Amino acid sequence: MKQLMVRRRAASQIRKGSPLIRIDDLAQEPICNEGDIVSVVDERQQFLGTAYVGTQNKGIAWIFSKDKNATLTEEFFQDLFHHAIDHRQSLLNDEATNAFRLFNGEGDGFGGVTIDSYDGYLVFSWYSEGIYIYRELIMTACLHSVDGIKGIYEKVRFQSDLEISRFVGGQEAPEPLMVKENNVQYATYLNEGLMTGIFLDQRDVRRLLMENYSAGKTVLNTFSYTGAFSVASAMGGATHTTSVDVAKRSLSKTREQFTVNGLEAEDQKIYVMDVFEYIKYANRKELDFDIVVVDPPSFARTKKRTFSVAKDYPTLVEELVPLVKCGGILVLSTNAANVTTKEFDRMIEEGIQPSGRNYRILHKLGLPEDFPSAPHTPVSDYLKVRFIQLDK
Repeated sequence: MKQLMVRRRAASQIRKGSPLIRIDDLAQEPICNEGDIVSVVDERQQFLGTAYVGTQNKGIAWIFSKDKNATLTEEFFQDLFHHAIDHRQSLLNDEATNAFRLFNGEGDGFGGVTIDSYDGYLVFSWYSEGIYIYRELIMTACLHSVDGIKGIYEKVRFQSDLEISRFVGGQEAPEPLMVKENNVQYATYLNEGLMTGIFLDQRDVRRLLMENYSAGKTVLNTFSYTGAFSVASAMGGATHTTSVDVAKRSLSKTREQFTVNGLEAEDQKIYVMDVFEYIKYANRKELDFDIVVVDPPSFARTKKRTFSVAKDYPTLVEELVPLVKCGGILVLSTNAANVTTKEFDRMIEEGIQPSGRNYRILHKLGLPEDFPSAPHTPVSDYLKVRFIQLDK
């Protein structure tokens, strides 16, 4: 079996439970190919685990067993899937929600692949050429482990000549496919590029916003995508919502989300424009809101601007603070894996401080229960959300 030798610090993290191996963890140049099963050792040749090679943005290989003789078999994956299903019984039995993550890669014991369930239609996401080699094996094991599968789709999230999204088998889902989350309807499309119309990892945030904060409030939803936060707010009793996103598709997609919930889209405001340009417009019009939701992409580029959470989040917060009423709420979120929790809280403080307004953190949220993260692997636990109340 081929070997990957890792440095002392990486070996320490692996012994604590981290399954991830990054390129800078290696003590010597690797001689292996995508999909290879390798033995991971430290600089003293002590065995640390068995991994497969799969290069993606997080790293180059994932440990999947501490057994020297481990191999990837259908039985291995069936055991993983049965374990994942056991830990999602509350969601499987939840009549109010039928869209969730069924298998979350390294958090469920095997990095490089995730499986989302949309009312029984499964969406496999493959993150490396190495994992894609085991595609048939993994799908077969899933079919033998999961009850009630209606159809299968896949997303290819690594550089290749393959279609990035395609229907694989079973029944094709209707378009749109209506799913439920906390008794709110969402229109999803399983074969439109890499995204489906809703980010499942924000389920707890939408529920808190809907159930605890929206009633009788005005809500500004920036970087709104298909308006899921806006719809959840409206269903929670918000008097008015404003959704802002630079993508042209956001207009029709957001209107659709209101309509499928029996809400009049014409009663809401939906702007197709750069968020920073909208902020200027709102300041000119002296607009303010009870709640402002801020969930930007980690990195985005338009014709006029490049935005990066790591560099620009404090500025974004600073510019949005004047739009929040006295006693109002900022819902601040990021999925940037390269930003630590400590850095995120520092960015928030840096953004609010120039206003001179006092604030308190009402809630700190992360990934929901169906998105478990791997131990001692910060990039696996990427979502950070703060509900913040501003005075003055």
